Amino acid sequence: MLYYYVVFSPIEALIASQLEPRMFGSYMARGSKKGSAERLMFAEIKGGFADHFDWDYAKRKCVSRPDGTLKHSLYLSIYRVIEHIPLEQYKDIYLVTKDGSTLGLSQEPYRRPDNWAGYGLYKEHCPVHPFIASSLEPKALADYIINDTEKKITVPAIIFNDVRRIDFEEKEKTGNIGSMFDRDLDHLIDCIHAVQNHEDKITKTIDRSFDSKFTYQIVDNGFYIARGKGILFYPMPSGEALKELDYDWGKSANIFS
Repeated sequence: MLYYYVVFSPIEALIASQLEPRMFGSYMARGSKKGSAERLMFAEIKGGFADHFDWDYAKRKCVSRPDGTLKHSLYLSIYRVIEHIPLEQYKDIYLVTKDGSTLGLSQEPYRRPDNWAGYGLYKEHCPVHPFIASSLEPKALADYIINDTEKKITVPAIIFNDVRRIDFEEKEKTGNIGSMFDRDLDHLIDCIHAVQNHEDKITKTIDRSFDSKFTYQIVDNGFYIARGKGILFYPMPSGEALKELDYDWGKSANIFS
């Protein structure tokens, strides 16, 4: 069987593989070399649509070896991938830890965050990568980034997640978010105040090079894939739900303190 995967972090790529999603995640995280380890995120898609990607090439080249060994990966594109993928082609997304543990997330209808506090924190993953604050909830943010023609800078599609906010009055209530906010806390507060108190400041960049600091501990409601006017939502399980759903992944991702 042939699978198609869109890797959206740490790179942007479309890859064909004969490995099912969890095997693919483990292979991509750990590779074939001893000591290799890398966190990544990817989505499975339905292939064969339109003609921007060479599906016939994938079918010819992504085949088993004579001894039956499966083809692990065949790169079809490494540039401007997600802008060419209609939202209806996306299936589940997968979050992979450095040891290769892989958690699948399924789509649910978009809903406004229940814990909306008048501002949001967001980590953008593809095709741009900053950590930002915004006065907009996720769907409105995606529309602003993609479709606001008054801005000089837009992107045709985007994948991002919302980030858990600190309870500044009682920080212990924030829960386990690792060490992400241990430094530059004043800068974070200044960025939040900027989008809360200035109507012309819709977004504010907190960190332009945040990928190395990103952990799954900080994901709040979930992940979003947006293109055109549409948006897909993949809810992130709570820590308690993860204990039942996939304790080993949660432990590998340092979700459990």
